[in-house]
Amino acid sequence: MRLTRTDAHRAAWVRRPQTIWLLAAVAGTLTIVSAWLTATHLTDDARRASELYSRVFTGLGDSSEAGATDALFALASEIRRQGIPLVVTDPRGMATDTANLPAPMAFGSRELRRFVEALDRDTPPLRENSGRMIHVGAPPVRARLKLVFALELLTVVGLAGVAVLAHRASVRAARDRVWVAMARESAHQLGTPLTSLAGWIDRLRDGADDPSEIAWHLAGDYERLGQVARRFERIGQPPRRDPVDVAAVAEAVVEYFKPRLPRLAHPITLGLRGDGAPAVVQGDALLLEWAVEALVRNAVDALKGRGGAIEIAVAGEPEGVRVTVSDDGPGVPRELRHRLFTAGATTKAGGWGLGLALARRVVEEGHGGRLALEPSERGARFAIHLPAEAPAG
Repeated sequence: MRLTRTDAHRAAWVRRPQTIWLLAAVAGTLTIVSAWLTATHLTDDARRASELYSRVFTGLGDSSEAGATDALFALASEIRRQGIPLVVTDPRGMATDTANLPAPMAFGSRELRRFVEALDRDTPPLRENSGRMIHVGAPPVRARLKLVFALELLTVVGLAGVAVLAHRASVRAARDRVWVAMARESAHQLGTPLTSLAGWIDRLRDGADDPSEIAWHLAGDYERLGQVARRFERIGQPPRRDPVDVAAVAEAVVEYFKPRLPRLAHPITLGLRGDGAPAVVQGDALLLEWAVEALVRNAVDALKGRGGAIEIAVAGEPEGVRVTVSDDGPGVPRELRHRLFTAGATTKAGGWGLGLALARRVVEEGHGGRLALEPSERGARFAIHLPAEAPAG
């Protein structure tokens, strides 16, 4: 479907935050106005009813005939004053008196008979002992309350519209952030081996002493580029259920990062520790390596400009394998911990905070495990718990 320029402008207008706030303000104003009208109308109606009851009961309490007559006249006068439609008919059904008609109607006219029928459908008529019938309608306040109801309904619809627009804007913004973050993550993933390749090429140009070692590193970076491409191909696909040696995965991560860590200014060391227990789980080795790399990269970023040590530990558990990545850096800020694994959570300037979110998705959604930040005396420690048998599907 192709959008015209007008449709595109309209869609852009709806997505603006100012539009959502404007609609919310209108809906809120309608709510206040309708509530005020409701309270005012009901208060006036209650006051008039109280005054009428007081005058009628005062007149009926008078022992004289004049008192009762005055009470009835007061009642009739109040009915007329309140604008309540009234038609009095004789035993033959002919109108003898009217009050508050919506329009002038002659006695005996077809319009008046239809109006009386409409009154009777709404309110049953009253019959006097003399045979006369009194036909009354609803007070004008009911029409006002219908207006109030319409305002309330419009308010609810407006608030629902604001909620829908806000939800769509939030989802669209989150989706845009994820797409941009994925693009930045892919560039970051590709940038590391590309930078390394450029460095090895410069060493070759400078006449390296051992070209065979350089060739070995070049082959490793070339394989790394293919690995990054395969990782992104796996996103959105069901993870594999192959036997994976987690210790071998951790060792591959160490072998890749070690030659690329700072050695001179602010050196960073990376070590691997294992307990020798079996560390085999069912899963996807390519994605698990990605998750461990994300934790190591997060630790490297934390140690930049200060140096330090990173350690990967692999240990068997009664029901699976535990992998920890710890560093002796500054640790995770307290205000960031509750949203640490949310896409976009980062303390790095220009960072997009996608690495930890992807790692958790790989571990928890793809392998039925758990990734968490554990308490540590110094720095930060992330722990991956993987079950020996990953859940199906």
